[in-house]
Amino acid sequence: MITHVLTDTSTLTGRSLRHILRSPDTIITTVVTPIALMLLFVFVLGGAIKTGSEESYVNYMLPGILLITIASGVAYTAYRLFLDMQGGIFDRFQSMPIARSSVLWAHVLTSVVANLVSISIVIGVALILGFRTGASFGAWLAVAGILVLFTLALTWLAVIAGLSAKTVDGASAFSYPLIFLPFISSAFVPTDSMPGPVAWFAEHQPVTSIVDTIRALFAQESVGNDIWMALAWLVGILVVAYAFAIVLYRRKIS
Repeated sequence: MITHVLTDTSTLTGRSLRHILRSPDTIITTVVTPIALMLLFVFVLGGAIKTGSEESYVNYMLPGILLITIASGVAYTAYRLFLDMQGGIFDRFQSMPIARSSVLWAHVLTSVVANLVSISIVIGVALILGFRTGASFGAWLAVAGILVLFTLALTWLAVIAGLSAKTVDGASAFSYPLIFLPFISSAFVPTDSMPGPVAWFAEHQPVTSIVDTIRALFAQESVGNDIWMALAWLVGILVVAYAFAIVLYRRKIS
């Protein structure tokens, strides 16, 4: 049974990845906004922002840019899932001897692969702009693990959007708040520079602990309790989103 699920998931993931290879504009569109934001903040706004740190501003803001990259990328998962639903692909799959869960997991794994490619491109541009880190291999693995977990959590939210949306625009519009959330966090400015209520929200929302953890790993500093807060948020969102998505999917195909 497990082998059957893995084989079906692998086959359907290959199908989704081929769609992306045939339309590389998906990756290009995903990285355009984060790269434009990096250029804006580094060359226009960065000089006026006081972070209280001696590190370069591109080092300071890169973790937030990486999260924005992922938030932009998962919108395509909702979009592709919605098109499959509307195009009758799911009904066709139901008439075939394949594992039902493999259909969703194929979209999720495709999202992880596509977002890792986008992240690599953004980090490459950041290196050109002056990003430097002495992070160890273990620290890089930790950063990669956090980003993959963040991608999984947001992708399952995208699955919910793709399954419940009524229009194409509605399927991808869910990502707009996710893209905006890093701006009300420690991603671009320290939270203590914000007005009281905004600072409270920024300090207690998930993006701040995730950003602070990645920033500390890149800077070879202690992550403190931030990493546990980040993991708690990510695992909590992932579990709830996954459970809700599965229930919604079963209702759709029943």
